[in-house]
Amino acid sequence: MLKSSQEKGWILYMSEKAKVYFSKEISPEKVLEMYQLLGKKLDGKVAIKLHSGEAGNQNFLKPEFWKPVIDYVGGTVVECNTAYEGERNTTAKHKKTLEAHGWSRYFKVDLLDAEGPDLELAIPDGKVIQKNFVGKDLADYDSLLVLSHFKGHPMGGYGGALKQLSIGCASNQGKVNIHSGGATLNQGEFWDKHAEQDDFIEAMAEAAETVVNHFGSNLAFVNIACNLSVDCDCCAVAEDPCMKDIGILASLDPVAVDQACIDLIYAATDDPGQKHFIERVESLHGIHTIECAAALGVGSREYELVEL
Repeated sequence: MLKSSQEKGWILYMSEKAKVYFSKEISPEKVLEMYQLLGKKLDGKVAIKLHSGEAGNQNFLKPEFWKPVIDYVGGTVVECNTAYEGERNTTAKHKKTLEAHGWSRYFKVDLLDAEGPDLELAIPDGKVIQKNFVGKDLADYDSLLVLSHFKGHPMGGYGGALKQLSIGCASNQGKVNIHSGGATLNQGEFWDKHAEQDDFIEAMAEAAETVVNHFGSNLAFVNIACNLSVDCDCCAVAEDPCMKDIGILASLDPVAVDQACIDLIYAATDDPGQKHFIERVESLHGIHTIECAAALGVGSREYELVEL
């Protein structure tokens, strides 16, 4: 039974501990094994959200790495256009990048916001944003498997399952909406109207909640904590990894799987790159995303880590 209380205007939900599976072995075969351990049958038409990688980025996880689990699930790889300049901010350029990186060669691929209008997901009690705009094709899917490369991020502090649910599923205009805290949908005002950092973080959590609500229980999450750069796979010129690889984590709870990754980062006290990575996360209030998502009932920060 869920219980609620009030703290700083957010409703806090507490339930049983989520289960997070963890393996230090990182391989395509292990990813599939970890997904299977979740024991979750994703029904109907399955969307598989991952990061396709900005052109020039050296850290993103390639199609060959994800192929066993994607083939097993039999889903469609889905992406959305970006809101910043690069090789993925228009449908034409993004499709070329998807082809160049091999995604279209191996899998069915759906650019969710290739054509408008966007799918609007209401946030009636939103503290920062009142609507989330996602690629309209998201409505074509019954289930969502989120495959995340866990790493740092130059705007959100870190990127994992919650970022994939929020910024990742948001359309071009949806990304601008989140970054601006609802001030604009105009890509030309992306930087001029960037919200205060905590508003941006809280908007991400609110957007993530809408996607979780949309799919209900038809969700599963796998995070790969490797190639641990402080920069995202959206950076054409990213810093090389500063920390050693940690492993694979899998859960049915996006908050728990991200929290577990963060906890393993903090536990890696003998890694010389840990301080640099943590500075990136903390300077941008990255953990506040987890706090807010948990407060909204997206998942639980309390988890049981099952190490294999």
